[in-house]
Amino acid sequence: MKANEIMKKRNDLLAQTVIKGLESRNMSGYYAESKEDALNLALQLIPEGSKITKGGSMSVEQIGLLDAVKNGNYEFCDRDAAVDKHAAELFAYDADVFLGSVNAITNDGVLINIDGNSNRVSAYAYGPKKLVLIVGMNKVAVDVDAAMKRARNEAATKNAQRFELNTPCKKTGACFNCKSMDTICCQFLITRFERHKDRVHVILVNEDLGF
Repeated sequence: MKANEIMKKRNDLLAQTVIKGLESRNMSGYYAESKEDALNLALQLIPEGSKITKGGSMSVEQIGLLDAVKNGNYEFCDRDAAVDKHAAELFAYDADVFLGSVNAITNDGVLINIDGNSNRVSAYAYGPKKLVLIVGMNKVAVDVDAAMKRARNEAATKNAQRFELNTPCKKTGACFNCKSMDTICCQFLITRFERHKDRVHVILVNEDLGF
C-alpha cells in the first residue's frame, strides 16, 4: 500500500472518531475526501441570502469557499476590505453564518483556538447563529495538551511569520510564551461543549489545510 493510501485510510478512520466526539459535545461533524467535496458540503450548510462574515482563515480560502460566498447570492461582509474594520468585526455577532477554522482539534472533538485581536474567538463563543469551520486533518491532536502545543508552537508561529510580526516565535519558530505587543496569543478558547444545537458545524477535510 502506497504512503498516500495509508494516510487516506488513517484519516478516514480518525475522522469518524473525531465526528463522534463532536456529536457527543452537541456539535455536528462531517468528512470530505477533497477540497471540492468540502466546498460542496459547506455550501449546503449556508442558505442563500445569509448574512456571512469570516475570521482569519487560510482553510476557508484554500477550499474556494471565500470566493464562492463573495460571488454568490449572500450578504457577505468582508472585514479585510472594510474601511471601518471595527464595524465589520461587530457585524459578526449578528451574522447568520461565520466562516473559519481551528488551530487544533482533539480526537474527541474539543476545539482549540488562539487569537490576537480576539474577534474570531469571541464570535466562536457567542453571537453568530451558525459556525462553519473548515478543518484539515493535519490539525487533529490526541488530546487537549497536544492540541494546545500544536496551536502555540505550529499555528501561532507560522501565523506570526505570515504577518511579519515582531515576536520571538517569528524569529525562532518556537513559542516563548512572550508578552510582546505583537503577540497573537492573547486569548485562548477551548470549546468543549456547544449549548446551542445545530450551531457549530465542523467539516474535516482529507487535506493539509491552513496552519
